[in-house]
Amino acid sequence: MSRLVVQHPRLAPAAVERFSREIGRGPDRRSRRRADWNEVSMSNATLTHLSDLCGVDAEIVPMHDRLENYRMIAFDMDSTLITIECIDEIADYVGRKAEVAAITQAAMRGEIADYDESLRRRVALLAGLSASTLQQVYDERVRLSPGARTLIDACRGAGLKVVLVSGGFTFFTDRLHARLGFDYSRSNTLEIIDARLTGRVVGEIVNAEGKRRFVEQVCERIGCTPAQSVVVGDGANDLRMMAIAGISVAYHAKPIVHTETKHAVNHCGLDSILAFFDGTRFGWDD
Repeated sequence: MSRLVVQHPRLAPAAVERFSREIGRGPDRRSRRRADWNEVSMSNATLTHLSDLCGVDAEIVPMHDRLENYRMIAFDMDSTLITIECIDEIADYVGRKAEVAAITQAAMRGEIADYDESLRRRVALLAGLSASTLQQVYDERVRLSPGARTLIDACRGAGLKVVLVSGGFTFFTDRLHARLGFDYSRSNTLEIIDARLTGRVVGEIVNAEGKRRFVEQVCERIGCTPAQSVVVGDGANDLRMMAIAGISVAYHAKPIVHTETKHAVNHCGLDSILAFFDGTRFGWDD
């Protein structure tokens, strides 16, 4: 049997009551932002209808799946681990944010077949920008998504390796790697000459296939299979690494991602992912 987890930062009694009527009984446990029902069977169509109707995150998860059963968790960076798309914010300093953001969103929605070319087009618009702007973006605009530290700390405490894999840039992933203690990270490198961006990317671009390969490489290095990994992302270029993961989570994601992942978080923070695993106390202490 399975467990139903319903979550929201401010979980309304009416939402809990609506799920209770569907199931035929009240939750086995409930707090301010989470309600659980054990031994529940519910179709995906009903689950989606109720979660949309009530405006909550609702997932059917295995009864006894523990975080300790997994060996690695991998995060996308932009709009997943952090709240912004770094390339869009860099472009703001040359007055091209709207133009770059439109390409970024189309790529994340899966509307651009050639991701590499879309990235090159966006980076080319940054040519001539002072490299010091990257530090400005990091200092002034990079913010962790809610719950990021809690989730990372819990995963590390359960023995998982923590991985950052991004189609973004090493300037940002390197700093987040050091700040949050990631075990492995991979992203793209902006070319800088004479302290200015050239508008080019150095080396092979980390695209959807590159992300998948990196997850596989880390799994091989630490001695596990991709089925023992958890992958969290929001865009179309995350789908290939999500497809090989044991658990894939669409975090505030584009529609195309929702249709191809195991779980979704639309209203809560990253730490709500902990509720998918038996034995974690997330949500019970409020």
